[in-house]
Amino acid sequence: MRKIVLAAMTGTAMTLAACSDTAEDTAAPADEAATDAADAAAETATAVLDANTATTAQLAAVEGISAELADTIVAGQPYADVTDLHTALLENVSQEEATAILVNVFVPIDLNSASEEAIALIPGMTDRMIHEFEEYRPYEDMAEFDREIGKYVDEDEVARFRNYVTL
Repeated sequence: MRKIVLAAMTGTAMTLAACSDTAEDTAAPADEAATDAADAAAETATAVLDANTATTAQLAAVEGISAELADTIVAGQPYADVTDLHTALLENVSQEEATAILVNVFVPIDLNSASEEAIALIPGMTDRMIHEFEEYRPYEDMAEFDREIGKYVDEDEVARFRNYVTL
């Protein structure tokens, strides 16, 4: 009789363990999927969209951009440079709103040929940094940009600037 009870208890324990493992296995991918989705959302939130390639849906997801403004931005593509985008924004929003939008939506500027006006539109740009950007022209590659601008600002700021520039 003990053997039957022991066998029944062992079977029940194994069934419960199997159910527990299944529940954990099922929960883990959902947790991973949620984490991946959160990571993707965070990356999208911090990524700077290129106004020349962004879609209406991408633009409309940016804080401060209405569906109508997103349509207007897309209708103006391609922009010769960020000053053209800025002009288009000013036709639809205030200077403060345009400045806020340029943090997340920009037309990357060519380090070797951008005008002072275009460089000045990089969010957080100061007169001193405009001078530094121009002083080291021509840049041979982005590593040179990192090295030269890195003399004046920390690595995080150099990385932030890289969101707005190209060669």
